[in-house]
Amino acid sequence: MNTASKDHHSTRASALAQDLRALLSKLKRRLREQGGMGDLTPSQVSVLLRLETDGPATAASLARAEGMRPQSMGSVITALEAAGLVSGAPDPNDGRQTLLSLTDACRTWAQEKRAAKQDWLTRTIEARLSLQEQDELAASVELLKRLVGD
Repeated sequence: MNTASKDHHSTRASALAQDLRALLSKLKRRLREQGGMGDLTPSQVSVLLRLETDGPATAASLARAEGMRPQSMGSVITALEAAGLVSGAPDPNDGRQTLLSLTDACRTWAQEKRAAKQDWLTRTIEARLSLQEQDELAASVELLKRLVGD
């Protein structure tokens, strides 16, 4: 491959990367709108996702994992507790610590939000894309999985 060809491929890849980032950001916003995350901040959403994925955790371990100061994490947790999304219980290994976990109400709420996002995306794909375009989209999803290593 000559230099001009390499430059063209590099320029094309850069343009694709820019378009893809912009498009995925827009899709993420649309899905967030459909899920109705309400008044939650990005930090609060991140903490909820971490608790859902990793299980119960202390405020200190959440602060470390999120790269936040413990004081900042305290305000995040206070807001989540006030909303009924997380609750604390004494750590069985260290009674001085509190383990935070998602409430049942939070789990139900999260499932409902995910279902709303899935429903919107399914309806949008069906309404806006022909069967051939849906096949093309499926092929594109496979390429995207390769990009992220899945």
